[in-house]
Amino acid sequence: MAVVIAAPASGSGKTLLSLVLLAWARSKGLTIQPFKVGPDYLDPQLLSATAERPCRNLDLSLCGESWVKRAFHGYGGEAELALVEGVMGLFDGIGCSQDGSTAAVAHQLSLPIVLVLDAGGQAASLAAVVKGFRDHDPRLRIAGVVLNRVSTERHRELLSAVLASIDMPMLGCLPRNAALDLPSRHLGLAPVHELKSQTSRQQQWARIAEQHLDLETFRSLLKAPVADDAPLSAITPATGMKLPVAVASDEAFHFRYPETEELLQRLGMPVLRWSPLADEPLPMEARGVIIPGGFPEQHAAQLSQCKRSLQNLVTWAGQRPIYAECGGMLMLGKSLTDLEGQQHAMAGLLPFQASRGQLQVGYRQLTPPRDGLLVRRGEQLRGHEFHRWELHHRREPQDTSVLWEVEGWRRDRQSEGWGTRTIHASWVHLHWASNATICSRWRSALDAGAKSCPQNVVISNGLYD
Repeated sequence: MAVVIAAPASGSGKTLLSLVLLAWARSKGLTIQPFKVGPDYLDPQLLSATAERPCRNLDLSLCGESWVKRAFHGYGGEAELALVEGVMGLFDGIGCSQDGSTAAVAHQLSLPIVLVLDAGGQAASLAAVVKGFRDHDPRLRIAGVVLNRVSTERHRELLSAVLASIDMPMLGCLPRNAALDLPSRHLGLAPVHELKSQTSRQQQWARIAEQHLDLETFRSLLKAPVADDAPLSAITPATGMKLPVAVASDEAFHFRYPETEELLQRLGMPVLRWSPLADEPLPMEARGVIIPGGFPEQHAAQLSQCKRSLQNLVTWAGQRPIYAECGGMLMLGKSLTDLEGQQHAMAGLLPFQASRGQLQVGYRQLTPPRDGLLVRRGEQLRGHEFHRWELHHRREPQDTSVLWEVEGWRRDRQSEGWGTRTIHASWVHLHWASNATICSRWRSALDAGAKSCPQNVVISNGLYD
């Protein structure tokens, strides 16, 4: 069955309840598979660490219905329990629609919903809120409610009576507790590696579940779905030469879908961890580089001093493929302004300066004007954007380095990204596993690079020897 953890709005406590349930399950020795609705990277880091298995995104808008169903049953069926954390408010989708919303995923997978509400300062008004969400879409089933920020036992008893008056089960309360405070910054929750005393936190979360939640009901709601084949099992493993890929993996670059690396491995591209922030040289055996998003702006001063990493990228771009998304792209520009407004030099491969700007978030439709490393002229792709930094550069009308034309809800069509013989760089995140053609083209690019730059040519201190 599994259950969807939803809420009327962001900040209500979805992630907190999900973490508490995951910690409780693991404390009992139960395997539990976490899922996250939408294109989130930060919440899944916390969910993965607590569940001790990779969180999987269920993104109807980015990946489509088929992928979402296969991922849910393929990954969820491998565990004893399963949990889906929603995104934003229950019915919040693209623009004013429900497209891609938590409600859409719950309906698509026929899953019950537990609604988390911030009960601070509420009494009888809670009934109106819950009734509104229960009755808004009759296709959905709200199995119960969990209340967050309940201050006293008297408050709990009052709210319990309110829910009973509308025949809605109360499945527990999350009390005010320091263990439930999670730090955040400009793009949401802080990354999991910044949380202190994670083991102690998880122990406290498990105790909160034992003391404050109706675990008998949750145990039934969390039952895992019927198992099916894992989504990537339908992809034929690659044969022939291994083409290792260096993937930037450190505190500055950590926005990754787990399926991307799993797909790389399946298609004969072993993943080699590489830390630009530690000024590590690019692995000599790598045939390509992937730089995912993250928070390079937080580490801009340190990155600017990583001369070997930056020079390696400059040299690399002359011979072998580089794929960079969002924060990864920022390292390829001329300069990057940090959180304090200080400007720091970067690799200088791309002709922009980056500084803080307005939040840009949403799904994007992508149309390449020409063939590139991973894209073909005129084809339609879909990705998502999520950043607060902006690029300063002048683009000529006939610029042949434009990667694609981008448009989205309330966003006019515009040229974006850079596509060259060896570089694919853009604000837009792609979900490679939902479109295996992308990964196949990446392997072809690595193969072409390997033939033009033989294995006896290696990188040392940023230069080809």
